[in-house]
Amino acid sequence: MHPAGFASSATPAAAAAQPGFRTSYARFDDEWVDHELAGYELPGRDRPGRQRSGRRMGGAARLSGRRLFAAATGLALVSALAGGLVGGYIATRSAPAGADPTYSLGAASPNQTARPASSVAGLAARVLPSVVTVKVDDGQGTGSGFIVSGGYIITDNHVVTLDGRLANASMSVTFNGGRTVSATLVGRDPYSDIAVIRPAGTAILPALPLGNSSSVEVGDPVIAVGAPLGLAETVTSGIVSAVNRPVEPGSGTSTSPQVYFDAIQTDAPINPGNSGGPLVNARGQVIGVDAAIDTLGDPLTGSQGGSIGLGFAIPINQARRVATELIRTGHAAHSVLGAVINIGYGGTGAQIVPVRPGAAAPVTPGGPAAQAGLQPGDVIVRFAGLPITDGNSLLDAIRSQAPGSRVSVTYVRGGISRTAWVALGSATS
Repeated sequence: MHPAGFASSATPAAAAAQPGFRTSYARFDDEWVDHELAGYELPGRDRPGRQRSGRRMGGAARLSGRRLFAAATGLALVSALAGGLVGGYIATRSAPAGADPTYSLGAASPNQTARPASSVAGLAARVLPSVVTVKVDDGQGTGSGFIVSGGYIITDNHVVTLDGRLANASMSVTFNGGRTVSATLVGRDPYSDIAVIRPAGTAILPALPLGNSSSVEVGDPVIAVGAPLGLAETVTSGIVSAVNRPVEPGSGTSTSPQVYFDAIQTDAPINPGNSGGPLVNARGQVIGVDAAIDTLGDPLTGSQGGSIGLGFAIPINQARRVATELIRTGHAAHSVLGAVINIGYGGTGAQIVPVRPGAAAPVTPGGPAAQAGLQPGDVIVRFAGLPITDGNSLLDAIRSQAPGSRVSVTYVRGGISRTAWVALGSATS
């Protein structure tokens, strides 16, 4: 959605004559006299249909003209003074009760030219030059992105694919200030919802510094920057509301897998179009990639609402790893446990699918889960130190870890709680 353009008010031309006296001037040698005010008509005075005589007056006439001009000027001044007094009296008498003609709100305060570097204004000034608007398929979709080292731009996979509908869409990026150039896809990872694009024919671009999302704490101040609803260069502020929030935005399709990640939750307003934009800490460092919101949409129409203070960002440590792999190889790897999870399990935790006659083995032989001693039917209740409430939260936690990571797993088997260490496997997107 784009707002209607604002109509600017034009300043009327100042060349129009002021209402009131109409003046006509005739020249007395090197002097000018107003005939209407003087009430004096010169011989040869211009009137409609009469040609100017061009006749010059003698000395006596010049003197007489000066006297008449002086008399007329005095009369005009007296009339103006009287008019001002009468007008002021009328204005005073017609003012409503309680009015104070001498009231003033004072002059505007001096301009503030400098903002503290840690203020929202100070952060915005440093961050905005590195944030872009991404337009996909000739503007059929709009998202955000931010510049990183090397002139690359990080954004979301669902931005460059129009939520999985297009695989090779055309793209352009608009920089802070309005310059637009075409862009090409470097690589994308549908499992993490991260994509990298590169603008065409650009010189050195201002890159944003990347922070450490593992050091983020609840209550940390943040700003979100992007193009919500296509409104470029928008900055909103808030705090980190939660960390490690399990999120599964959208739904998987035949061409795009379900996305899982443990998100940074923020109350900084995020709306459609913010996707791919940076979530920035008080030091001006990117700590997350805006990716999803929770809304109170219309259940009848399925329409999406706006921000209700529940925004979610992909932690930058995960985005950094994926983006680096995409730039180096064009694809990225994601972590796997090597076990099939029972999404329909009704208890607390994530259950590995029990053995079923004729079905494939739920635990991959020789895979990470098997090597850690996990078996079909085990219920995982903690993973990498995080509580696991259901199958989705386990998948979120797995995808948030780098392939090869060694993490602790607490599971329940036969009513007994056990803990094991598992080295996560890898699969390529």
